Amino acid sequence: MKQYIKFLVYLTVLLGLSVARAGSYEDFFIAIKRDDSKTITGLLLRGFDANTIDPGGRHGLFAALQEGSLKAAEALVAWPRTNVEWRSPKDESPLMLASFRGHTDLVRKLIARDADVNKPGWTPLHYAATGAHLEIMKILLKEHAYINAESPNKTTPLMMAAEYGSTDAVKLLLEEGADPLMRNELGLSAVDFAMRANRKDAADLIGAAIRNAQPNKGKW
Repeated sequence: MKQYIKFLVYLTVLLGLSVARAGSYEDFFIAIKRDDSKTITGLLLRGFDANTIDPGGRHGLFAALQEGSLKAAEALVAWPRTNVEWRSPKDESPLMLASFRGHTDLVRKLIARDADVNKPGWTPLHYAATGAHLEIMKILLKEHAYINAESPNKTTPLMMAAEYGSTDAVKLLLEEGADPLMRNELGLSAVDFAMRANRKDAADLIGAAIRNAQPNKGKW
């Protein structure tokens, strides 16, 4: 009889923990959506795993960045057990997403947590250049981001800035030493990227850099 009672007590505890965890799981991702950093911090202090994946396969920090829940993201970055180097199925990191969205303070905090500035493939600098976020580009470059980083198809940050960013982003990369002569796997240069987006100002800027690099080659 005593063993049976012990079993019932043990089963009750297990069921209680399971229900509590289920409630915490829902509360955690609702708090992320609502940008409720206080609830998130409370759950973490009570033992909830910051690296739990939501039903859509997203890490909590990544979900917060996608939702634009910046207070929630800051709470998760501040939590020492949060894996800031989690990668999405597309190999995107939280630092890449913060760089693309222009969240400068979060970029600084992620780097302070040793987020990888120079991950293989697409990099945070590609994403910052695409969004033309100059301050973030400067931060990444100061942290030794490789300026001529090549994506899987050999696209560089300069190419992304030329087509999607801004003339100022192109200018910054060129001034910092980006190679205007590089081509991707399709044979396209940064000038080609600019021209297919009808961005003559960016194309002219890159063309001038090419002429300066090859003074005897004539016009690009």
